[in-house]
Amino acid sequence: QVQLVESGGGLVQAGGSLRLSCTASGSTSSVYAMGWFRQAPGKEREFVIAISASSRNTAYSDSAKGRFTISRANSKNTVYLQMDSLKPEDTAVYYCAARDGRATTRDESYPYWGQGTQVTVSS
Repeated sequence: QVQLVESGGGLVQAGGSLRLSCTASGSTSSVYAMGWFRQAPGKEREFVIAISASSRNTAYSDSAKGRFTISRANSKNTVYLQMDSLKPEDTAVYYCAARDGRATTRDESYPYWGQGTQVTVSS
């Protein structure tokens, strides 16, 4: 079992930045691939970005390319999502997820999820 806790959400103006953190605990959490997903009100949950356990492989959604960066510090069991040039359409609850295996973009492939953190971008 892996437990995930997100932090770092909040209210920011358009064009601003936020850094989300996801700290994992449980069995060998450092070997899991990690992903970030988001869900806006009235919309389905969507993939944002993911990173492999070794950090050698990453995957980005079109909306994240050029603006978001994912990194991890396995010594701290923490994954970071740096979000720059934020837009109002980035407003959503952001969830981190973990899986044993390669990083994927499909939410159904991640068995472990955090509780989410709210990101609100004002125009």
